[in-house]
Amino acid sequence: MFNPSRDEVRRFFCEVWRKRRAGEVLTPLEATALKWVDVHPEYHALLDDSDHAVTADFSVERGQSNPFLHLSMHLAIEEQLSIDQPPGIRAAFMQLAARAGSEHDAVHEAIECLGRVLWESQRGVLPADPQAINDAYIDCLRRRATS
Repeated sequence: MFNPSRDEVRRFFCEVWRKRRAGEVLTPLEATALKWVDVHPEYHALLDDSDHAVTADFSVERGQSNPFLHLSMHLAIEEQLSIDQPPGIRAAFMQLAARAGSEHDAVHEAIECLGRVLWESQRGVLPADPQAINDAYIDCLRRRATS
């Protein structure tokens, strides 16, 4: 199982951006990551400075979102969609994308759903049952697609 450290994740995204700027060949995973880095120009300066990026603190208390968490969530949802796991995510996402107007906007809504479901499962709001968690996630996507 792939279980990178925080620093490895940050270095990965910085290296993707460095390779992009240098015109180097990307692996398939790097190409997928670049797709999302490209649509987030607000992260480019941070990715330019890998030493700072690896050590930077992004605290909610300071009103900061973590760009590496955000990009990682993009990758997670991309993977879920590619294998339709949890089952039904692809269909729910397509409905959401049609309503949202763009894939990027729909992914941001899916990130909100995924984050909420993870938070609720960690705090015992949802039962510790993978099927219940998956159902809550898909239900959130479907509700957003129809609202």
